[in-house]
Amino acid sequence: MNNTQWQLLKTILSGRQVVPVPMGFIIDSPWLPGWAGISVLDYFTNDDLWFNANKKAIETFPEVMFLPGFWAEYGMCTEPSAFGAKCSFYFNELPFAEKVIDAIEDIDRLTVPNPKQDGLAPFVLNRLRLNRKKIEAMGHSIRFAVSRGPLNIASFLMGTTEFLMGLRTDTEKIHKLLQIITDYIVQWLGVQKKEFDTIDGILILDDIVGFCGQPDFAEFAQPYLKTIFGCLDVSVRFFHNDADGRVCSRHLAQLGVNLFNFSFLHSLEEMKQWTNNQVVLLGNIPPRDVLALGTCRQIAESVQAALSGLTDTSRLILSCGGGMPDGVSTDNLRAFIKTVQERVKGQ
Repeated sequence: MNNTQWQLLKTILSGRQVVPVPMGFIIDSPWLPGWAGISVLDYFTNDDLWFNANKKAIETFPEVMFLPGFWAEYGMCTEPSAFGAKCSFYFNELPFAEKVIDAIEDIDRLTVPNPKQDGLAPFVLNRLRLNRKKIEAMGHSIRFAVSRGPLNIASFLMGTTEFLMGLRTDTEKIHKLLQIITDYIVQWLGVQKKEFDTIDGILILDDIVGFCGQPDFAEFAQPYLKTIFGCLDVSVRFFHNDADGRVCSRHLAQLGVNLFNFSFLHSLEEMKQWTNNQVVLLGNIPPRDVLALGTCRQIAESVQAALSGLTDTSRLILSCGGGMPDGVSTDNLRAFIKTVQERVKGQ
């Protein structure tokens, strides 16, 4: 993000009204390689192609904030790889991390990895180091320390079904696992911020939170997320959960979260009520069925529907309900932008 966009984001976080309503999207490997005309494997393994894909998006759509901006990542493999997960990479598909916990007793052999040297984290850091001068030459900066969340990582290490069952059957072991993962995340975020003094934000992505009921959220998610969001002194504390957001939404401000990307299944009006309008919302049209697969007219109608009946557009960044999905065309994204801009003119 450039300085103008960063200051705009902080203005939105302060609760001040911004006209026109700002636009922003989470972009990473599901969308960028295909849109930029390169393979997923090229995107992960070639610094120049990775940089140019991000640069192309920024220059093609200057009206949009792309979050976190020049995101160095390896799909869902970055953090699980530090715990020894076998990671399979494909030419034009997203990579996959295999589980490392086959029995609940395997948790006892896990230790906190070193993000400076274990798994793919050092490759993330080095990609940003190598490209920092080019990023800053564009007027942009590395703004966010990023990690998958504790429940998300645990679900890869154990398997989603096994992890969720463990919440009921092996409470003590699951807490031990989540504490180890949380300690790693805190270290990983700290290493990123120490390396790049321009970082003033945290982004945590954890959809498994949306699979928890209220008691499980309170016991297995809330305390660990609070530790993570409080571990750095930063201006932006950004949480992504595009599964069910009803359980976590009422607690986000208490966790320290001030920016939330959530499922398109929840309306902006509902989410404003659930968060007591204390958190900036990033959303909220359907990412796949409308933004990727819809016509320009359907996109326009979806944007209008998302905003209809919303009397307060403060603390809002228009987006889709989740990260930018594979297959969103330039024309469709332009249709989104045009609708937002014309809506202001028509008021």
